[in-house]
Amino acid sequence: MDRQDSVLLFKDKDLGQLLYDEPMKNHTSFKIGGPVDLMIIPQNEGQLIDAISLCREHDLDFFIMGNGSNLLVGDGGIRGVVIKISEGLNKIDFQGTKIVCQAGALLTAVSRRAAEQSLTGMEFANGIPGTIGGGVTMNAGAYGGEMKDIIKKVRVLDKDNNILEYTNEEMNFRYRGSRVMDEGLIILSVEIGLEEGNYEKIKETMRDLTHRRTSKQPLELPSGGSTFKRPVGHYAGKLIEDSGLKGLIKGGAQVSDKHCGFVVNIDNATCKDVLDLISIIQKTVRDKFNVELEPEIRIIGEIA
Repeated sequence: MDRQDSVLLFKDKDLGQLLYDEPMKNHTSFKIGGPVDLMIIPQNEGQLIDAISLCREHDLDFFIMGNGSNLLVGDGGIRGVVIKISEGLNKIDFQGTKIVCQAGALLTAVSRRAAEQSLTGMEFANGIPGTIGGGVTMNAGAYGGEMKDIIKKVRVLDKDNNILEYTNEEMNFRYRGSRVMDEGLIILSVEIGLEEGNYEKIKETMRDLTHRRTSKQPLELPSGGSTFKRPVGHYAGKLIEDSGLKGLIKGGAQVSDKHCGFVVNIDNATCKDVLDLISIIQKTVRDKFNVELEPEIRIIGEIA
């Protein structure tokens, strides 16, 4: 996208915050990624829809992101537009046991607010670093819970800029997938259904899950969360450890020596460092166990 043309195109448009040549490493939990031509951070739903409509009208490539917690962005950055759904779209509204929240609300924030209301069913999401939108898109889950267990309705923008609403049954939820991924939908808001519970029991469950996370996962280092999807009948971390890859370093990236299911950024890793390490892991596990590891992290942008 030619910068001069894009400046003229977006000039004086009420779309929220516009950041040109913005380093993506500032917006991903991996702390990796070159500059995007233009990042738009809408402050309300109207600005979000207008930004998307403008990109579509002018045939501009655009990518929707949330908290950047499972993104690996190429060192060459991203050509086109990134629209970040975050702080301006994070309203959380409680209606009895029902919660209506915008796509930019953080999973952890919603989970903790639910606990304060003595609502149970969302404890598993406390500590998942993504947004509601991202969590629903990939049916995020942990410790026996998944988003599909609590979602009642999802409001989306389709490819023709129509606002539609789908029930849980219509969302085609599955392991790390949903109708949103299948059809390129953009989540605007969701309705979550929980149950009344015991406050102390809810808080105890959340404390236990937090302890399990902090003691077993390398949360102190930049990463994209679990690097690989769970292969049928196996655990990715165990396969990697049993392959003798624990602690393996490639450039600034490392197979975590705390949990082998995570590739972490230990020293200003580049995207290439991470991809090279992923390749080594996949080949080694394939050769030793005849199991294909599929990345759970999303890889986008230009690989320099």
